[in-house]
Amino acid sequence: MISFVNMQNSAHLQPGTYVLAVSGGVDSVVLLDILAKQKELELVVAHFDHGIRSDSALDAKFVETLAQKYGYEFETERVELGPDASEEVARNYRYAFLRRVAAEHHAIAIITAHHQDDVIETSMINLLRGTGRSGLNSLKDTKELVRPLLSMAKGDLLKYAKENDLEWREDSTNENTKYLRNRIRHNVVHKMDDATRQKWLTILDHSAHHNTKIDQEIEHLLRRGLHKNQLVLNRRWFIMLPHDIGREVVRSILLKAGAKELDRKTIERICVQIKTLPHGKTLQASGVDVLLTKRSARFQSRGSQGGSKPL
Repeated sequence: MISFVNMQNSAHLQPGTYVLAVSGGVDSVVLLDILAKQKELELVVAHFDHGIRSDSALDAKFVETLAQKYGYEFETERVELGPDASEEVARNYRYAFLRRVAAEHHAIAIITAHHQDDVIETSMINLLRGTGRSGLNSLKDTKELVRPLLSMAKGDLLKYAKENDLEWREDSTNENTKYLRNRIRHNVVHKMDDATRQKWLTILDHSAHHNTKIDQEIEHLLRRGLHKNQLVLNRRWFIMLPHDIGREVVRSILLKAGAKELDRKTIERICVQIKTLPHGKTLQASGVDVLLTKRSARFQSRGSQGGSKPL
């Protein structure tokens, strides 16, 4: 039998109000059951219906019934994205909804049921997409998002659900291999033996450690390259940097400016353009404008300055 103590410890949270994202699938149903045993938590069960499947309204009804069973408030929203919606679009709509619910309820954070298999899948997807070192460790806890099950394998969650007679809904799109995540899940992750899984997790752990060290060094470096700690980069100083370090500097500043979904190709382009283009140009990268002057590259969220002509 799966140790409830171990699973509960992995999902231990400070007392207060949280928004729990529940899709109706086994992962979020298990997490709801675990957290319901922590009486110091006030949960708001939130379900987002993407309108991708014809039967998705049944998921919303199922989750509403679950929330009532556990005595929690229920929030839901439906949009009509249609069957051709990308994973990225669906994710953006879902998290926008969860953030609104969290703000309305003054929640400490949003809780999701991402688990160890999701960590492995996401690292592989990001490697294929060219996100570089940061993509290996992108699925982690943040101040806004708490993921208590990241150390738990999918198989452990299924065992817990069966041993505790839990019911859940199966999402038919999980079998559709037109989605990259599903192809990786079925063709790679599900076929991993325990030794291979552990080797991959060890690589991710080492990567997280090294990434922390690299990020710290880049922060020290930026104190010299940025003007008065603003997102204004000295172009001459930047040109003198080794190119690999320059890419790390650009990546860090773009993230500080609010960029999302960065890949190596985008970072490389911005690096080269900062070094070579004349002043007066405006570069664009993932929601961030980079305004070039004679001496500097000024990073800011797109739309915060009018009149510029994007490159």
